[in-house]
Amino acid sequence: MEASSWRNESSVSVFLIVGLSETADPQIPLFLVFLAVYLITVVGNIVILSVISSDQRLHTPMYFFLANLAVVDIFLSSVTVPKLLLILVTAQKSISYAGCVTQLYFFQLFMVVECYILTVMAYDRYVAICFPLNYNIVMNKKTCVGLIMSSWIFTSLHSLLHVCIVSSMNFCGPNMIHEHFCDLPPLLALSCSDTSKYDLLVFTEGFLVAMSPFVFIVASYCRILKIVLMMRSSCRRYQAFSTCSSHVTSVTLFFGTVFFAYFRPRSSNLVENDRSVSVVYSILTPLLNPFIYSLRNKQVKESLKKILLM
Repeated sequence: MEASSWRNESSVSVFLIVGLSETADPQIPLFLVFLAVYLITVVGNIVILSVISSDQRLHTPMYFFLANLAVVDIFLSSVTVPKLLLILVTAQKSISYAGCVTQLYFFQLFMVVECYILTVMAYDRYVAICFPLNYNIVMNKKTCVGLIMSSWIFTSLHSLLHVCIVSSMNFCGPNMIHEHFCDLPPLLALSCSDTSKYDLLVFTEGFLVAMSPFVFIVASYCRILKIVLMMRSSCRRYQAFSTCSSHVTSVTLFFGTVFFAYFRPRSSNLVENDRSVSVVYSILTPLLNPFIYSLRNKQVKESLKKILLM
């Protein structure tokens, strides 16, 4: 689709992405840091995928969902980091209108898919711990694939809604985005259209999209905690807590930063704080997930050792 069809008679055809700072010079040290972060993210998640695919013992629903999370983390980083690296090394901060909207679509898509995969993983742990005898019946292959496919379909529609909102607005003044990627809040702030109805829609729809999974996760873990505390065997309690601890760490990191970034009153937003928080959920979370799930998972570590010793 051509940029003109995206612009909806808008006078702004190019946005300027500030990046991590407003300096106009190349930032080679930061470039090297984020290049290393990106490479580690991609390689780490590929290693997780390789370990899961090569070990038959890991062909279970829990690791099927973890493999999907690894794929999403690779894509989520790839939506924002390459453009950030280009900005850091060349100081060329411009992005076309069409490019900005495309980045917005895919960032929203992969971020919300990650949100729902984390929710599906909580459901998997809930069934495994609370209904162990029915686990294989409930979490069969058809159910697992259906949960993942539903997540992708729903989030595609969510992202399309955001693209439709942006493409219906006019941009006729400032074009500087104080982030390292194109996101909806800064684009709404730059629009010269009346965004009051969009602000309400984005807040309510976004709140429901993010809050519903979070409430489900919290409710699931409340039930899990109750069942675990009732277990008489300390070994079983430790095993249950061990299988859940990595997921709880990921959920806390992801949802904590997302809620802080998107659901604060706009008047309290500080540009520097927003940049720092967006780096956490868009760059650091995909980086840390492979380490969170591998370093605290005995089966993954054993499989990784076996691959390295081959």
